Amino acid sequence: MAVYILSNRKIVRHKGEKEDSFSNDEYSIPNFRIAKCDFDTYKESTAAAKKKKDYTNRNILNYKLFSEPEKQGYQEVLEVLQNEKGLKKSTLTASNLGGTQRMFYELYKNMSSTKDRSDVLIFIHGYAYDFDDELKAIIDLKKLFIDDPASPVEHILFVSWPASSSIVPLTYFDDKASSINSGSSLMRLFYFYTQFLKDIFSNRDLAPCNQRIHLMAHSMGNRVLQSMLYSLKKENILRVIDQVLLLNADVTYKVFDDSEDSFNKLPLLANRVSIYLNRKDTILGISQFTKNILTPRLGKHGPSDIDQFKDIVSVIDCTFVEDDVLNSFKYEVGNHWGYLSSSKVQNDIYQNLYGVDRNLITGRSKDNENIFTIIS
Repeated sequence: MAVYILSNRKIVRHKGEKEDSFSNDEYSIPNFRIAKCDFDTYKESTAAAKKKKDYTNRNILNYKLFSEPEKQGYQEVLEVLQNEKGLKKSTLTASNLGGTQRMFYELYKNMSSTKDRSDVLIFIHGYAYDFDDELKAIIDLKKLFIDDPASPVEHILFVSWPASSSIVPLTYFDDKASSINSGSSLMRLFYFYTQFLKDIFSNRDLAPCNQRIHLMAHSMGNRVLQSMLYSLKKENILRVIDQVLLLNADVTYKVFDDSEDSFNKLPLLANRVSIYLNRKDTILGISQFTKNILTPRLGKHGPSDIDQFKDIVSVIDCTFVEDDVLNSFKYEVGNHWGYLSSSKVQNDIYQNLYGVDRNLITGRSKDNENIFTIIS
């Protein structure tokens, strides 16, 4: 099990600390860094500790930034793997690897060491998150997708982007700009991963792990994903993702149209795309009427036209589910966090991640060829 953070936040050295940290500042940098979360020594904080002013950064969850790689590319990763298999002598070890080299190396080693499912979930959060909020979200995601045996996920890559810490509507515009910048980081990760596949598996002595990678984006995290897709050229896309789950997506309902030239690339990237929507989503309603010039949101109204993708893209209506996991005022009124607040939405997601045929997923009714409703 491993949880990584990919972030284009500023790197700072807090007073009294010996290690670099990610900043809470609402500012993005051109490059991203990789960090690994330490759950080996993690202990759940008490309610009293959470109220203290120092409940920030590593007091929430310890993590360590990887060093920057000394060389670009993944030939050194290949050399380390060959040395470990006795195929080639080398003085290089895993400690010589940095950045995505270290992360891809560790994931490959872990995912190829078992015959059981050991999937990776790439998660992109929505807006109104500072870095401390992200660390708390990572803890929740681990409980939800790694600790629960109903999920095939063993590893999480959390995409951290500097959203505003305020929920005031005007901050949305700052987050929109940050999401565009962060999409470039996600695009670089995609290209690095495809390069890793080419560099490693061009060698016949190393076999693919045959595990699966999934991508999940919530709320304005879909705007980060859209920014990445804008920049991808169709001829360069490899189908390296199994399931894409778009949760309460805060993007236009026309995002799959060819004129948008963004989400129409997802069917080239993934085996299946699932749009989870809630027609009572208050947050997306506010987004539509205050910030997006009355443009209906994908996560509230569904897509305008996906006929050409109906074999791959599904719509799952979560409007009638109850918030039986988390039922505070925020969740009941917002109807925006079903993946956290509803056991029925979670159960549907688990089955999706396992790759159950969409017509055989339990707890949903079929409304159309590719449109389903989660039964209340």
